[in-house]
Amino acid sequence: MMPVSSSRSPERSNAMKSKATIRFVAISVTLTMGLAACASLSSRVRDKEDLLAAAGFDVHPAATPQREAVLKSLPPHKFVRRVKGDHVEYFYADPLVCNCLYTGDQRAFDTYKYEVFERRIADEQQLTAQMYQEPPGWWHGWNWGLWGSPGPAWW
Repeated sequence: MMPVSSSRSPERSNAMKSKATIRFVAISVTLTMGLAACASLSSRVRDKEDLLAAAGFDVHPAATPQREAVLKSLPPHKFVRRVKGDHVEYFYADPLVCNCLYTGDQRAFDTYKYEVFERRIADEQQLTAQMYQEPPGWWHGWNWGLWGSPGPAWW
């Protein structure tokens, strides 16, 4: 009796395995990036909420159906400004992290904006300090390939 041979050739089987591997890697990378994006959004929102509380905004949990309805009626993670006569109120709805509503007056909002500005300056200063910590000439070790080496002939 002759052995029954598979209808698939080894090359075709290897090609199918490599396609399956590529598909698996692509799905894994996509899921990982999606989870990282969710985590970074959540941490950014949490950082913003820390600043809101520090700036003087009051936190109101959506513990009743009426508060839940108000929370859902507002755009999530955006400031809403309401003016009544000469009084200005700001609302910030967070259905994601705390399921609450932040409320504050003009002073709290100005303090929040100032803190955001200060953080940006601090981040830029930190980035600048990191750039200047690089040893001089650290790029000379690169393989410049077709571009040639940097130097006077380059410019």
